[in-house]
Amino acid sequence: MTLIEQFLRSHAIVHDLGVGAPEGGFSLAHGRLRGLSEEQLRLRPQGWNSIAYLWWHMARSEDVATNVIVAGRAQLFDEGQWSERLQVPRRDIGTGMSDEEVEDLSRAVDIPALLAYRSAVGRRTREVVQALPEAEWGRVVEAALIQRAVEQGAFTPQSMWVAELWTGKMKGWFLCWVVVGHSYMHLGQAVWVKEMILQRRGR
Repeated sequence: MTLIEQFLRSHAIVHDLGVGAPEGGFSLAHGRLRGLSEEQLRLRPQGWNSIAYLWWHMARSEDVATNVIVAGRAQLFDEGQWSERLQVPRRDIGTGMSDEEVEDLSRAVDIPALLAYRSAVGRRTREVVQALPEAEWGRVVEAALIQRAVEQGAFTPQSMWVAELWTGKMKGWFLCWVVVGHSYMHLGQAVWVKEMILQRRGR
């Protein structure tokens, strides 16, 4: 199995069915997070981040990492009027948001548009990776691309440490960590939030 094939298999697991999972394949996002209402997706049990916020944060992080950093192209967010469709005017990836900001986003975001955006980001990522020569995976990203993400509003003053963390990393790091590993981590949180929501409903 090639490096690209391994990535695409892992990537399919963290996205909904239809993004990359083959027939009969497994999707963590679909298999463990389906069955909740829009109202439940907006809930923040015990002050945890809502599943809606987590989906938005994962999608924004993947969009910036794949398109701006790895591919050196425009964000998908800036194509197709996604800001208006999502009803979320902010452009950052969501790291460092206050509880009030998470609450506001969770209430305001359009859930169908959010699901569509995350799927569109996932499909774009697969296009980028399939066109990326394996030799490029070990190439260190130019600092100018990190600066471009900063200038596009991907980070707030509270999350500039992420831009510093991203500096000097290889393209493969962005794909394997920001796109896949980061999504695994937050999907695990989303599953736990779902369990808390369902336990509260059963009381």
